[in-house]
Amino acid sequence: MAGTAAAAPAESPHSDLGPDITAIMNKPAYENAQWGLLEIDPENGRVVHSMYPNQFFMPGSTIKLITISGAWHALGPDHRFTTPVNAIGHLNGSTLTGNLALVAQGDLTMGGRTKPDGSVDFTPIDHTYADDIPGATLTPEDPLAGLDQIAHQVRDSGITTVDGDVVIDPRLFTPPSISPQPTPLIINDNLIDLLTTPTSPGQAAQLSWRPQVAPYQVTSNVQTVAAGGTTDIQVTASSDGTRITLSGTIAADAKPALKISQIQDPNAFGRTALIEALGRAGVTVTAPPTGPNPDSTLPASYTGDPQVAAFVSPPYHEYAKLILNVSHNLGANLALCNMAVSRGSNNCFDGFPVIHDFLTKTANVDPTQFQMADGRGDVPVDRVTPAGLNQLLAYWLRTPDADAFRTSLPILGVSGTGALFCTTDCPAKGKVFAKPGTIIGFDQLNQQLAINAQTYAGYLEADDGHLYTFFVGVNGAAAPDIQGFFDVNDDVDEIAVILQQEACAEHGAGRPRHKAVTSAKRPLSRIIRP
Repeated sequence: MAGTAAAAPAESPHSDLGPDITAIMNKPAYENAQWGLLEIDPENGRVVHSMYPNQFFMPGSTIKLITISGAWHALGPDHRFTTPVNAIGHLNGSTLTGNLALVAQGDLTMGGRTKPDGSVDFTPIDHTYADDIPGATLTPEDPLAGLDQIAHQVRDSGITTVDGDVVIDPRLFTPPSISPQPTPLIINDNLIDLLTTPTSPGQAAQLSWRPQVAPYQVTSNVQTVAAGGTTDIQVTASSDGTRITLSGTIAADAKPALKISQIQDPNAFGRTALIEALGRAGVTVTAPPTGPNPDSTLPASYTGDPQVAAFVSPPYHEYAKLILNVSHNLGANLALCNMAVSRGSNNCFDGFPVIHDFLTKTANVDPTQFQMADGRGDVPVDRVTPAGLNQLLAYWLRTPDADAFRTSLPILGVSGTGALFCTTDCPAKGKVFAKPGTIIGFDQLNQQLAINAQTYAGYLEADDGHLYTFFVGVNGAAAPDIQGFFDVNDDVDEIAVILQQEACAEHGAGRPRHKAVTSAKRPLSRIIRP
């Protein structure tokens, strides 16, 4: 296990897990569930704990460890996406008679999350989960920042008038039939953000929304009700997504509530957004700003057509950190397309051979320990073994990117989805670097929550810096309500805390073994992790 795809440890459902871990796994919620656990010291391959290491588990978003590992290796951590704009036609002074073509390059954020220091911003609960998880928040950056930069570059090139049109070139890849569907051009994760803030009881709530691009219009009928009242906001949209309506109520003492609406045509949206950005920069476009993207006018190639602007993304390791920290599903699926493009293909499913080659030829991990049909971990096919994930995690520790990859994961009690647990009085805070995964649905037959998967995989750091790889997860749990689901989340996290403290005891003379840290439990206001 210390770096090869050698035989995994034998199946052993009760390999000295200790009373604290055993007590958690024997709770009534797990009567019909299946637990898996594998912890390994990668320095010597010693198996610390093992429970069904070779069995397939539904992974949820822990499968993103595989997807992003493949993309990190194929693209390189310092890879930057450069999105060019070409002038097609004839330049006469400051007038372009012809079209501007933005050639989409599969850039995940197009500058919409880039902080002044060049890093990519995120919050513990991302706006992409706003319709599913309460507590999602926005980053402060302007979603249209990349398009504004492009527009200013066009103006700086000397063009003040485009006597023609603006076209988005989306031919980089064919959007695959997976959800969420990646597209070559992505602005604000292909979403409209809708933020409702309460006012006084009986009064209309305040609405703000972004990015504001024609012809999108938003109407709010949300009313503020008394403090302690019900917050329940519904969003409806026209078939083309451009007419959005909010209705419902928000309590006067509630925090601002974020909802989202899908952009149905990212290319038409991006075209209009760029025309509007050009206008802000002092460049006039004679074509109507709204309407379909005229991609039928695109040339076969851009030979002889000068590049008049280009937006350069942050390095890919920043995108990897975003995807892993907030469990960014669109970014994980887009990674398949990015890998396919790196091999010269416009078929996103050609990203899977890239991952396969990485596993077999570079990481030396048996690919049959995984099953994948998307990048995010949300389809019935997706499966992982604890042994396979431990081998993959051990591989990274032998590379020059070991620290960068490890710290791109959510950190328990500190960053990303990891910030939702182990926040106070928790000895493992800042010492567990791991990707969680969740698959949950409602069991109509029994009127309860079916927790198909709650998993956790990554690294445990002892006080002296020694690292262990681990996987812990449960499939097939049940909970009567949302609090019961939170309890399952906490149980998986608590096992990781116990393992980390055992690692500290092993590497710290005389340190007592860890007992359950009840103070680490998340309160009801803490929200589930995708």
